[in-house]
Amino acid sequence: MLADIIPTHQVATWLLSNIDSFLNKLGLRHDHTVEEIIYVAVIVGVAFFVSWLLGKIILIGTRQLVKWRHTDIGDDLIHQHVITKCSHIIPPLIFLGLLPFAFPANSLILHILEVISTLYVIIMTALAINSVLTFVWTRYDRKENTRNLPLKGILNVAKGIVWIIVTIIGLSVILDKSPAALLTGIGVFATALMLVFKDSILGFVAGIQLSQNDMLHVGDWIVVPSTIANGICIDVSLTAVKVQNWDNTIVTLPPYTLVSTSFQNWRGMSDSGYRLISRSMLVDINSIHNTTPEMIEKIKQLPGMDDFITKVQTKGMFYDPGLACVNGTIVTNLGLLRAYMCHYLLHHPLIGTDQQILVRIMDPTPNGIPLQIYCYTTTAWTAYEAVQSEIFEHLTAIAPQFDLTMYCSPAGTDLANMTTAISTAK
Repeated sequence: MLADIIPTHQVATWLLSNIDSFLNKLGLRHDHTVEEIIYVAVIVGVAFFVSWLLGKIILIGTRQLVKWRHTDIGDDLIHQHVITKCSHIIPPLIFLGLLPFAFPANSLILHILEVISTLYVIIMTALAINSVLTFVWTRYDRKENTRNLPLKGILNVAKGIVWIIVTIIGLSVILDKSPAALLTGIGVFATALMLVFKDSILGFVAGIQLSQNDMLHVGDWIVVPSTIANGICIDVSLTAVKVQNWDNTIVTLPPYTLVSTSFQNWRGMSDSGYRLISRSMLVDINSIHNTTPEMIEKIKQLPGMDDFITKVQTKGMFYDPGLACVNGTIVTNLGLLRAYMCHYLLHHPLIGTDQQILVRIMDPTPNGIPLQIYCYTTTAWTAYEAVQSEIFEHLTAIAPQFDLTMYCSPAGTDLANMTTAISTAK
Protein backbone atom coordinates (compact mmCIF):
# COMPACT_ATOMS: atom_id res chain seq x y z
CA MET A 1 0.00 0.00 0.00
CA LEU A 2 1.93 3.03 1.26
CA ALA A 3 5.20 1.11 0.79
CA ASP A 4 4.86 1.78 -2.92
CA ILE A 5 4.60 5.53 -2.31
CA ILE A 6 6.89 6.25 0.62
CA PRO A 7 10.62 5.44 -0.06
CA THR A 8 11.25 3.31 3.04
CA HIS A 9 13.19 0.44 1.45
CA GLN A 10 16.62 1.62 2.61
CA VAL A 11 15.44 2.26 6.17
CA ALA A 12 13.73 -1.12 6.34
CA THR A 13 16.81 -2.89 4.96
CA TRP A 14 19.03 -1.20 7.52
CA LEU A 15 16.68 -2.11 10.37
CA LEU A 16 16.42 -5.73 9.23
CA SER A 17 20.17 -6.11 8.89
CA ASN A 18 20.72 -4.81 12.41
CA ILE A 19 17.99 -7.05 13.78
CA ASP A 20 19.56 -10.04 11.98
CA SER A 21 22.94 -9.19 13.50
CA PHE A 22 21.38 -8.93 16.95
CA LEU A 23 19.54 -12.24 16.57
CA ASN A 24 22.64 -13.91 15.16
CA LYS A 25 24.53 -13.02 18.33
CA LEU A 26 21.72 -14.62 20.34
CA GLY A 27 21.67 -17.71 18.14
CA LEU A 28 18.15 -16.94 16.79
CA ARG A 29 19.12 -15.96 13.26
CA HIS A 30 16.66 -18.30 11.59
CA ASP A 31 13.71 -17.67 13.96
CA HIS A 32 11.44 -15.60 11.69
CA THR A 33 8.74 -15.19 14.35
CA VAL A 34 11.09 -13.49 16.80
CA GLU A 35 12.51 -11.40 13.97
CA GLU A 36 9.04 -10.23 12.97
CA ILE A 37 8.06 -9.37 16.56
CA ILE A 38 11.23 -7.38 17.17
CA TYR A 39 10.94 -5.63 13.81
CA VAL A 40 7.33 -4.62 14.50
CA ALA A 41 8.26 -3.36 17.98
CA VAL A 42 11.19 -1.38 16.57
CA ILE A 43 9.21 0.31 13.81
CA VAL A 44 6.43 1.16 16.28
CA GLY A 45 9.02 2.83 18.49
CA VAL A 46 10.62 4.58 15.51
CA ALA A 47 7.22 5.79 14.28
CA PHE A 48 6.19 7.32 17.58
CA PHE A 49 9.67 8.78 18.18
CA VAL A 50 9.68 10.48 14.76
CA SER A 51 6.13 11.76 15.37
CA TRP A 52 7.10 13.11 18.80
CA LEU A 53 10.27 14.71 17.42
CA LEU A 54 8.54 16.38 14.46
CA GLY A 55 5.69 17.55 16.68
CA LYS A 56 8.12 19.10 19.14
CA ILE A 57 10.08 20.82 16.38
CA ILE A 58 6.95 22.28 14.80
CA LEU A 59 5.52 23.26 18.20
CA ILE A 60 8.74 25.00 19.27
CA GLY A 61 8.88 26.77 15.90
CA THR A 62 5.27 27.93 16.29
CA ARG A 63 5.90 29.23 19.80
CA GLN A 64 8.95 31.14 18.66
CA LEU A 65 6.92 32.62 15.80
CA VAL A 66 4.21 33.67 18.25
CA LYS A 67 6.77 35.36 20.51
CA TRP A 68 8.29 37.11 17.52
CA ARG A 69 5.14 38.15 15.65
CA HIS A 70 2.59 38.13 18.52
CA THR A 71 -0.14 36.64 16.31
CA ASP A 72 -3.51 35.38 17.53
CA ILE A 73 -3.36 32.56 14.99
CA GLY A 74 -0.28 31.06 16.64
CA ASP A 75 -1.90 31.35 20.08
CA ASP A 76 -4.99 29.54 18.87
CA LEU A 77 -2.91 26.81 17.20
CA ILE A 78 -1.09 26.19 20.46
CA HIS A 79 -4.06 26.46 22.84
CA GLN A 80 -6.30 24.20 20.72
CA HIS A 81 -3.48 21.63 20.22
CA VAL A 82 -4.02 21.65 16.47
CA ILE A 83 -0.38 20.83 15.69
CA THR A 84 -0.30 17.98 18.21
CA LYS A 85 -3.47 16.42 16.82
CA CYS A 86 -2.22 16.69 13.24
CA SER A 87 1.12 15.10 14.17
CA HIS A 88 -0.70 11.95 15.29
CA ILE A 89 -1.06 11.01 11.61
CA ILE A 90 2.71 10.44 11.29
CA PRO A 91 3.17 7.19 13.35
CA PRO A 92 0.74 4.99 11.39
CA LEU A 93 2.11 6.33 8.08
CA ILE A 94 5.67 5.39 9.06
CA PHE A 95 4.45 2.06 10.39
CA LEU A 96 2.65 1.28 7.12
CA GLY A 97 5.70 2.27 5.13
CA LEU A 98 8.10 -0.03 7.02
CA LEU A 99 5.76 -2.90 7.89
CA PRO A 100 5.69 -4.92 4.61
CA PHE A 101 9.46 -5.60 4.57
CA ALA A 102 9.37 -8.06 7.50
CA PHE A 103 6.52 -10.29 6.28
CA PRO A 104 5.79 -12.36 3.19
CA ALA A 105 3.38 -10.73 0.75
CA ASN A 106 0.58 -13.21 1.53
CA SER A 107 1.02 -13.12 5.32
CA LEU A 108 -2.22 -12.99 7.32
CA ILE A 109 -0.50 -11.11 10.16
CA LEU A 110 0.72 -8.50 7.65
CA HIS A 111 -2.83 -8.06 6.33
CA ILE A 112 -4.29 -7.65 9.84
CA LEU A 113 -1.62 -5.17 10.90
CA GLU A 114 -2.08 -3.17 7.69
CA VAL A 115 -5.86 -3.01 8.22
CA ILE A 116 -5.40 -1.84 11.82
CA SER A 117 -2.80 0.73 10.80
CA THR A 118 -4.95 1.99 7.95
CA LEU A 119 -7.92 2.42 10.31
CA TYR A 120 -5.60 4.27 12.69
CA VAL A 121 -4.54 6.58 9.86
CA ILE A 122 -8.17 7.23 8.89
CA ILE A 123 -9.23 8.02 12.48
CA MET A 124 -6.23 10.27 13.14
CA THR A 125 -6.89 12.06 9.84
CA ALA A 126 -10.49 12.66 10.88
CA LEU A 127 -9.38 14.04 14.24
CA ALA A 128 -6.85 16.29 12.50
CA ILE A 129 -9.47 17.59 10.02
CA ASN A 130 -11.95 18.25 12.83
CA SER A 131 -9.31 20.11 14.84
CA VAL A 132 -8.59 22.30 11.79
CA LEU A 133 -12.34 22.89 11.30
CA THR A 134 -12.67 23.89 14.96
CA PHE A 135 -9.69 26.23 14.60
CA VAL A 136 -11.16 27.86 11.48
CA TRP A 137 -14.61 28.17 13.09
CA THR A 138 -13.13 29.73 16.24
CA ARG A 139 -11.18 32.27 14.21
CA TYR A 140 -14.19 33.21 12.08
CA ASP A 141 -16.61 33.32 15.02
CA ARG A 142 -14.28 35.60 16.95
CA LYS A 143 -13.16 37.92 14.16
CA GLU A 144 -15.79 37.93 11.41
CA ASN A 145 -19.05 36.90 13.08
CA THR A 146 -19.93 40.41 14.22
CA ARG A 147 -23.65 39.58 14.33
CA ASN A 148 -23.14 36.54 16.60
CA LEU A 149 -24.89 34.23 14.16
CA PRO A 150 -25.39 30.68 15.49
CA LEU A 151 -22.65 28.99 13.42
CA LYS A 152 -21.78 26.22 15.87
CA GLY A 153 -24.45 24.01 14.33
CA ILE A 154 -22.71 24.30 10.95
CA LEU A 155 -19.43 23.25 12.60
CA ASN A 156 -21.12 20.22 14.14
CA VAL A 157 -22.61 19.28 10.78
CA ALA A 158 -19.20 19.51 9.12
CA LYS A 159 -17.71 17.29 11.82
CA GLY A 160 -20.58 14.84 11.41
CA ILE A 161 -19.98 14.65 7.64
CA VAL A 162 -16.29 13.94 8.29
CA TRP A 163 -17.13 11.06 10.62
CA ILE A 164 -19.70 9.66 8.19
CA ILE A 165 -17.06 9.60 5.45
CA VAL A 166 -14.55 8.04 7.87
CA THR A 167 -17.06 5.36 8.83
CA ILE A 168 -17.71 4.46 5.19
CA ILE A 169 -14.00 4.34 4.35
CA GLY A 170 -13.25 2.34 7.50
CA LEU A 171 -15.92 -0.24 6.65
CA SER A 172 -14.58 -0.49 3.11
CA VAL A 173 -11.10 -1.20 4.50
CA ILE A 174 -12.35 -3.84 6.94
CA LEU A 175 -14.59 -5.56 4.38
CA ASP A 176 -12.08 -5.03 1.56
CA LYS A 177 -14.75 -3.55 -0.68
CA SER A 178 -15.09 -0.34 -2.64
CA PRO A 179 -16.73 2.58 -0.77
CA ALA A 180 -19.08 2.98 -3.75
CA ALA A 181 -20.44 -0.52 -3.16
CA LEU A 182 -21.12 0.33 0.48
CA LEU A 183 -22.87 3.57 -0.47
CA THR A 184 -25.35 1.68 -2.62
CA GLY A 185 -26.33 -0.44 0.37
CA ILE A 186 -26.81 2.48 2.73
CA GLY A 187 -30.16 3.26 1.12
CA VAL A 188 -31.58 0.18 2.83
CA PHE A 189 -30.81 1.70 6.23
CA ALA A 190 -31.92 5.24 5.32
CA THR A 191 -35.17 5.02 7.29
CA ALA A 192 -33.42 3.73 10.39
CA LEU A 193 -30.72 6.40 10.11
CA MET A 194 -33.35 9.12 9.81
CA LEU A 195 -35.04 7.88 12.99
CA VAL A 196 -31.76 7.68 14.89
CA PHE A 197 -30.54 11.09 13.74
CA LYS A 198 -33.96 12.79 13.67
CA ASP A 199 -33.01 15.45 16.22
CA SER A 200 -29.72 16.16 14.47
CA ILE A 201 -31.41 16.50 11.06
CA LEU A 202 -34.16 18.74 12.44
CA GLY A 203 -31.59 20.73 14.40
CA PHE A 204 -29.44 21.20 11.29
CA VAL A 205 -32.38 22.46 9.24
CA ALA A 206 -33.54 24.68 12.10
CA GLY A 207 -30.00 26.02 12.55
CA ILE A 208 -29.88 27.01 8.88
CA GLN A 209 -33.25 28.76 9.20
CA LEU A 210 -32.18 30.58 12.37
CA SER A 211 -28.98 31.73 10.68
CA GLN A 212 -30.45 32.52 7.27
CA ASN A 213 -33.34 34.56 8.69
CA ASP A 214 -31.14 36.19 11.35
CA MET A 215 -33.59 35.04 14.03
CA LEU A 216 -31.21 34.38 16.89
CA HIS A 217 -27.74 35.44 18.03
CA VAL A 218 -25.71 34.33 20.99
CA GLY A 219 -26.27 37.01 23.63
CA ASP A 220 -29.90 37.73 22.65
CA TRP A 221 -32.57 37.97 25.33
CA ILE A 222 -35.35 35.61 24.22
CA VAL A 223 -38.66 34.46 25.66
CA VAL A 224 -40.24 31.20 24.48
CA PRO A 225 -43.88 31.29 25.70
CA SER A 226 -44.42 27.53 25.39
CA THR A 227 -41.47 26.84 27.73
CA ILE A 228 -39.90 28.32 30.86
CA ALA A 229 -37.10 29.88 28.80
CA ASN A 230 -36.75 33.60 29.55
CA GLY A 231 -33.20 34.88 29.50
CA ILE A 232 -29.96 35.23 27.53
CA CYS A 233 -29.06 32.77 24.76
CA ILE A 234 -25.58 31.45 25.63
CA ASP A 235 -25.12 28.71 23.03
CA VAL A 236 -26.66 27.50 19.76
CA SER A 237 -25.53 24.09 18.51
CA LEU A 238 -26.82 21.41 16.17
CA THR A 239 -29.08 19.77 18.74
CA ALA A 240 -29.56 22.34 21.50
CA VAL A 241 -30.17 26.01 22.24
CA LYS A 242 -29.08 26.94 25.76
CA VAL A 243 -30.81 29.85 27.51
CA GLN A 244 -29.64 31.19 30.86
CA ASN A 245 -32.71 32.42 32.71
CA TRP A 246 -32.59 35.45 34.99
CA ASP A 247 -32.46 33.14 38.02
CA ASN A 248 -29.24 31.66 36.49
CA THR A 249 -30.88 28.33 35.65
CA ILE A 250 -30.09 26.87 32.22
CA VAL A 251 -32.92 25.84 29.90
CA THR A 252 -32.00 23.61 26.95
CA LEU A 253 -34.29 23.63 23.91
CA PRO A 254 -34.17 21.81 20.56
CA PRO A 255 -33.49 24.36 17.78
CA TYR A 256 -36.59 23.30 15.86
CA THR A 257 -38.71 24.38 18.85
CA LEU A 258 -37.81 27.98 18.07
CA VAL A 259 -38.62 27.49 14.38
CA SER A 260 -41.83 25.49 14.76
CA THR A 261 -43.28 27.78 17.47
CA SER A 262 -43.12 31.52 18.06
CA PHE A 263 -40.60 33.12 20.40
CA GLN A 264 -39.88 36.70 21.41
CA ASN A 265 -36.45 38.19 20.75
CA TRP A 266 -35.60 41.41 22.58
CA ARG A 267 -32.62 42.17 20.34
CA GLY A 268 -34.54 44.92 18.53
CA MET A 269 -35.13 46.68 21.84
CA SER A 270 -31.44 46.41 22.75
CA ASP A 271 -30.30 47.64 19.33
CA SER A 272 -32.69 50.61 19.36
CA GLY A 273 -31.43 51.81 22.74
CA TYR A 274 -34.98 52.31 24.06
CA ARG A 275 -37.30 50.15 26.13
CA LEU A 276 -41.04 50.74 26.34
CA ILE A 277 -42.85 51.77 29.50
CA SER A 278 -46.53 50.92 29.14
CA ARG A 279 -48.31 50.75 32.46
CA SER A 280 -51.60 52.06 33.85
CA MET A 281 -52.97 53.26 37.14
CA LEU A 282 -56.69 53.23 37.95
CA VAL A 283 -58.35 56.57 38.66
CA ASP A 284 -61.47 56.58 40.82
CA ILE A 285 -64.23 57.73 38.46
CA ASN A 286 -66.05 59.55 41.28
CA SER A 287 -63.09 61.92 41.72
CA ILE A 288 -63.20 63.17 38.10
CA HIS A 289 -64.95 66.54 37.71
CA ASN A 290 -64.86 69.83 35.82
CA THR A 291 -62.24 72.37 36.73
CA THR A 292 -62.89 75.64 38.53
CA PRO A 293 -61.03 78.96 38.20
CA GLU A 294 -59.53 78.39 41.64
CA MET A 295 -58.21 74.97 40.68
CA ILE A 296 -56.74 76.27 37.42
CA GLU A 297 -54.92 79.05 39.28
CA LYS A 298 -53.55 76.50 41.73
CA ILE A 299 -52.41 74.15 38.96
CA LYS A 300 -50.62 77.03 37.19
CA GLN A 301 -48.07 76.91 40.00
CA LEU A 302 -46.88 73.47 38.87
CA PRO A 303 -43.90 73.31 36.45
CA GLY A 304 -44.88 73.97 32.83
CA MET A 305 -48.60 74.27 33.49
CA ASP A 306 -48.75 78.09 33.38
CA ASP A 307 -47.62 78.22 29.74
CA PHE A 308 -49.95 75.37 28.73
CA ILE A 309 -53.04 76.78 30.45
CA THR A 310 -52.37 80.33 29.18
CA LYS A 311 -51.94 79.08 25.61
CA VAL A 312 -55.22 77.13 25.75
CA GLN A 313 -57.09 80.06 27.30
CA THR A 314 -55.84 82.51 24.66
CA LYS A 315 -55.74 80.38 21.49
CA GLY A 316 -58.22 77.66 22.29
CA MET A 317 -57.69 73.91 22.49
CA PHE A 318 -54.99 72.54 20.19
CA TYR A 319 -53.97 69.00 19.23
CA ASP A 320 -50.33 68.40 18.36
CA PRO A 321 -49.84 65.38 16.06
CA GLY A 322 -46.16 64.98 17.00
CA LEU A 323 -44.59 61.96 18.69
CA ALA A 324 -43.65 63.85 21.84
CA CYS A 325 -46.09 66.59 22.79
CA VAL A 326 -48.34 67.81 25.59
CA ASN A 327 -51.71 66.07 25.41
CA GLY A 328 -54.42 67.29 27.77
CA THR A 329 -57.23 69.73 28.45
CA ILE A 330 -58.19 72.34 31.04
CA VAL A 331 -61.85 71.29 31.14
CA THR A 332 -61.47 68.47 33.69
CA ASN A 333 -59.01 67.73 36.47
CA LEU A 334 -58.05 64.48 34.70
CA GLY A 335 -57.30 66.45 31.51
CA LEU A 336 -55.04 68.76 33.51
CA LEU A 337 -53.27 65.76 35.03
CA ARG A 338 -52.67 64.31 31.57
CA ALA A 339 -51.16 67.60 30.40
CA TYR A 340 -48.96 67.81 33.50
CA MET A 341 -47.68 64.23 33.11
CA CYS A 342 -46.88 64.86 29.43
CA HIS A 343 -44.83 67.89 30.41
CA TYR A 344 -43.17 65.86 33.17
CA LEU A 345 -42.15 63.09 30.74
CA LEU A 346 -40.93 65.54 28.10
CA HIS A 347 -38.52 67.07 30.60
CA HIS A 348 -37.35 63.85 32.20
CA PRO A 349 -33.65 63.27 31.36
CA LEU A 350 -34.07 59.51 30.75
CA ILE A 351 -37.22 59.62 28.60
CA GLY A 352 -36.62 59.52 24.82
CA THR A 353 -38.27 62.59 23.32
CA ASP A 354 -37.66 61.28 19.79
CA GLN A 355 -39.99 58.37 20.55
CA GLN A 356 -43.76 58.21 21.09
CA ILE A 357 -44.97 59.72 24.38
CA LEU A 358 -48.58 59.30 25.43
CA VAL A 359 -50.60 59.87 28.59
CA ARG A 360 -53.97 58.47 27.70
CA ILE A 361 -57.22 57.05 29.09
CA MET A 362 -57.95 53.39 28.39
CA ASP A 363 -61.28 51.57 28.39
CA PRO A 364 -63.11 51.98 31.73
CA THR A 365 -63.12 49.03 34.11
CA PRO A 366 -65.33 48.21 37.12
CA ASN A 367 -62.51 49.47 39.34
CA GLY A 368 -61.99 52.82 37.63
CA ILE A 369 -60.56 54.47 34.53
CA PRO A 370 -57.01 53.35 33.61
CA LEU A 371 -54.59 56.22 33.04
CA GLN A 372 -51.76 54.82 30.93
CA ILE A 373 -48.20 56.12 30.68
CA TYR A 374 -46.68 55.19 27.31
CA CYS A 375 -43.07 56.25 26.68
CA TYR A 376 -39.55 54.97 26.06
CA THR A 377 -36.52 55.01 28.33
CA THR A 378 -33.09 53.38 28.69
CA THR A 379 -32.61 49.62 28.14
CA ALA A 380 -30.43 49.16 31.25
CA TRP A 381 -32.56 46.98 33.50
CA THR A 382 -31.86 48.70 36.83
CA ALA A 383 -32.24 52.20 35.37
CA TYR A 384 -35.40 51.14 33.50
CA GLU A 385 -37.09 49.92 36.68
CA ALA A 386 -35.92 53.00 38.58
CA VAL A 387 -37.36 55.40 35.98
CA GLN A 388 -40.63 53.47 35.76
CA SER A 389 -41.01 53.42 39.54
CA GLU A 390 -40.16 57.12 39.79
CA ILE A 391 -42.84 58.06 37.22
CA PHE A 392 -45.64 56.21 38.97
CA GLU A 393 -44.52 57.27 42.43
CA HIS A 394 -44.71 60.88 41.23
CA LEU A 395 -48.09 60.26 39.58
CA THR A 396 -49.49 58.83 42.80
CA ALA A 397 -48.14 61.71 44.85
CA ILE A 398 -49.27 64.51 42.51
CA ALA A 399 -52.80 63.20 41.80
CA PRO A 400 -54.35 64.65 45.02
CA GLN A 401 -53.34 68.17 43.91
CA PHE A 402 -55.71 67.64 40.97
CA ASP A 403 -58.44 66.38 43.35
CA LEU A 404 -58.03 62.89 41.88
CA THR A 405 -58.03 59.63 43.80
CA MET A 406 -56.22 56.51 42.66
CA TYR A 407 -58.27 53.36 43.08
CA CYS A 408 -57.28 50.89 45.79
CA SER A 409 -59.38 47.92 46.88
CA PRO A 410 -60.67 48.25 50.45
CA ALA A 411 -58.43 46.53 52.99
CA GLY A 412 -59.44 44.95 56.28
CA THR A 413 -58.56 48.10 58.21
CA ASP A 414 -60.75 50.18 55.87
CA LEU A 415 -63.75 47.94 56.56
CA ALA A 416 -63.04 48.00 60.29
CA ASN A 417 -62.84 51.81 60.32
CA MET A 418 -66.09 52.00 58.32
CA THR A 419 -67.82 49.73 60.83
CA THR A 420 -66.51 51.81 63.71
CA ALA A 421 -67.68 55.02 62.07
CA ILE A 422 -71.16 53.63 61.51
CA SER A 423 -71.38 52.42 65.09
CA THR A 424 -70.25 55.81 66.39
CA ALA A 425 -72.79 57.59 64.21
CA LYS A 426 -75.57 55.49 65.67
